[in-house]
Amino acid sequence: MLVQLYYVLFVHLKLANTKIESVPELAKSPLSVIICARNEITNLEQFLPSILAQNYPEFEVVVVNDRSWDGTEAFLEKLEKEHSNLKIVKILDNDKFIAGKKFAVTMGIKAAKHDWLVFTDADCRPESTNWLMCMQQPDNEKTEIVLGYSPYFKKKSLLNALIRFETFFTAVNYLAFALKGMPYMGVGRNMAYKKSLFFAKKGFAAHMHIPSGDDDLFVNAHANAENTEIRINKNSHVWSEPNRSWAGYLRQKKRHFGAGKFYKSKHKFILSVQIIFQFLFYVSLAACLFVSLETRYIAAGIFVLSVIIKCLVYPKLLSRLNYSDLRWWFPFLDILLFFFLMLNGFLSVFGNKKVNWK
Repeated sequence: MLVQLYYVLFVHLKLANTKIESVPELAKSPLSVIICARNEITNLEQFLPSILAQNYPEFEVVVVNDRSWDGTEAFLEKLEKEHSNLKIVKILDNDKFIAGKKFAVTMGIKAAKHDWLVFTDADCRPESTNWLMCMQQPDNEKTEIVLGYSPYFKKKSLLNALIRFETFFTAVNYLAFALKGMPYMGVGRNMAYKKSLFFAKKGFAAHMHIPSGDDDLFVNAHANAENTEIRINKNSHVWSEPNRSWAGYLRQKKRHFGAGKFYKSKHKFILSVQIIFQFLFYVSLAACLFVSLETRYIAAGIFVLSVIIKCLVYPKLLSRLNYSDLRWWFPFLDILLFFFLMLNGFLSVFGNKKVNWK
């Protein structure tokens, strides 16, 4: 329990107490938005207009059409005639190239004409027209990476509640550790970095063979206390469509698990300690239920105490990260998420190794 308290009170509480940044009044420099799409016609029709309508004086939107056959090409060509700042990059089937999102992202970055790059996905919608104002290049010239936050749309299902809760804790972890000077990941639905940094570090060359990790592995390798900032202002949030099936969610988490194995050793250590002691916490409580009546009371007391401490921190974070509706459910979802992550870890280690982007 003491290890859990460290993460709650000395890591996550820092994010809960940090001052929320304001929306900049002026744009500092032009930027490029990068979106990769493979058979995303429905999402592009619904969400791309909100990207193009951003309140930012000079920006381009680079959409990489990665071998789509669902009408994406015709839609983008039509939209390109209406928006001079929309640029289309088309990838064709070719055995000489490595298929996958990293290749698509690389092509989009090469096509971008500005140094500051903001990344999102085809199924994402900014919270406001000031999204790019929030995610623009900071005044601090040392900053090369900005980590944003991307919640999922609310749906009426247990799966949706679990997905949003897991997204919440993932975000709390990586944003809080970034505040403590140890950034270890970001999400490609909402992040930004310099084009010059990408090419100076040779892009995804070090992990091009790994299907996932175009976002978190790049951040893990190149972010540090000096060159990374976070954004949590609600205007900077980008909403995304969640998985609708348990199988689809398991596949998504399997990709993430595969990338996590290639994090820096110190990051794998802090994340492993977190999950291992959470496992020991629940196992110990369960074991106490079968010893004696006295140990049952002790286990119940420890559990209630842990919930009370978490209630002092997480409701504020849930509000800041657009998930206030989950505050009444978080003890139950915390347990459910723990068992789901255990199952996902088992399946990732012993299941089918093949993972795909689309």
